[in-house]
Amino acid sequence: MLMLLGLAGAVSVDLLLLKTRLLLRKAFWVAYAILFGFQLLVNGILTGIPIVSYRASAVVGIRIGYAPVEDLGFGFALILLTLSCWVQLGRRERSAAR
Repeated sequence: MLMLLGLAGAVSVDLLLLKTRLLLRKAFWVAYAILFGFQLLVNGILTGIPIVSYRASAVVGIRIGYAPVEDLGFGFALILLTLSCWVQLGRRERSAAR
């Protein structure tokens, strides 16, 4: 399942490669909870109307609301990877300013 590879990759970047350790921060989980709510809303609209549809063979079939679990997993990986890179770039900028 590609979603699990995406999740594993994002977690590895956060904890092992960049060592930003966002997954260990309460602030990350609070921010993610807010983003998750909006992700469910938008995904619900797109897949519920349906503007976007999936072949049954392309998804596991587990849904939260209208959102396939794959969409939510890829969304989580994207958010984690983006924020990990953002934190790392901020570290570099602060380091260069010294």
